[in-house]
Amino acid sequence: MLDSRPPLSTQHAPADPRFATCPDRSGTGSEKWDRWAGQEILPMWVADMDFQTDPLIIEALHAAVEHGVFGYTHEPPDFAPALAEHLLQRHGWQIDPASVVGMPGVVNGLAITARLLTEPGDEILTFTPIYPPFLTLPALAGRRCKPVALARRLDRWEIDWDALAAAISPTVKLLWLCHPHNPTGMVFSHSDLLALAEFAEVNSLRIVSDEIWADLVLDPSAGHIPLAALDHPAARRAITLVAPSKTWNLAGLGCAAGIVPEPHLRRQWRGAGGGLVPMVNPLGYAAAAAAWRLGDPWRQRLLGLLRVHAERVEAVVSQIPGLEWLPPRATYLAWIDCRGTGLADPFATCLAAGLGPSDGLDFGAPGFIRLNFACPTARLEMGLLRLQTAFSSPSRR
Repeated sequence: MLDSRPPLSTQHAPADPRFATCPDRSGTGSEKWDRWAGQEILPMWVADMDFQTDPLIIEALHAAVEHGVFGYTHEPPDFAPALAEHLLQRHGWQIDPASVVGMPGVVNGLAITARLLTEPGDEILTFTPIYPPFLTLPALAGRRCKPVALARRLDRWEIDWDALAAAISPTVKLLWLCHPHNPTGMVFSHSDLLALAEFAEVNSLRIVSDEIWADLVLDPSAGHIPLAALDHPAARRAITLVAPSKTWNLAGLGCAAGIVPEPHLRRQWRGAGGGLVPMVNPLGYAAAAAAWRLGDPWRQRLLGLLRVHAERVEAVVSQIPGLEWLPPRATYLAWIDCRGTGLADPFATCLAAGLGPSDGLDFGAPGFIRLNFACPTARLEMGLLRLQTAFSSPSRR
């Protein structure tokens, strides 16, 4: 029996009833739940949450459906102002709504910047470990990814400035930044961002900052600073990519936004997609605007639960020999170092115990797993028990 032993003991906080359950997602076309359909494997991999979204967003979607017309759609009039107000209220960043362009997703935005801002054969810097599309998208555009490993210090992940400097060459043209960082949960500090801006300026790089996790900062002492809000020339040229999908569980509706400072780049944006990037659908726009305008109370309640869950993961991981992690300062992702177990394939070991995390190999870091803890507490407990089972002695499964 996979779950025969009781969970490791910690003090449990009362569950928030809004996040205590989730509708059955099997048979709904869920990428997350269909990956191991028919197998006794609990999926805790891809970064969508097992929660229904904010009821106020659902109301906005009902209103859009009641309208009943779903034609070709560009940015509706409330989309950019809703984002601008959200960024000002949450992050103190004042943007011009005219700088906003809609797109189906942040990954689409990254792909467009590769084509729009570089030439075939150019290189794109990024910090590893990293969300897998950062590694694979450059080659699809005829460019090359140039990874620079983050350094792990005693209690945090940091930029290895010597490695970053060594990566510079005449063909390096872009820096793709994931901020806050997936999968480590690192939140870049003001000094980090200013130094990155200066590095970009000195080396004639453009920064593209994926800030999709900006509204899910768990550490109250680590507020998110939009890179493009800095008073620096390179920051003012930066392109920022955002979406409500991670925070309000809207990924399937396919709506994101780019804050693109130069008018000529905004005019070229859609064409740079090469006919492969579709328009955003009207339901995606409706949900995004509602999330940014109305969704903060729900977001605050979610953060309360995620902080409890992060503590719970820490309590369990700290008791399993061979596992190490640094608690994430943002995201709902646990980036767990399994190399101390001596296992050649910790991902396969987890699958054998009925747990389906993400494989660190896909992020450029074999020997790690990534665990999504944005799920009802009872489901998290089941996952943590299977994690314990996977790495228990003597079998190590």
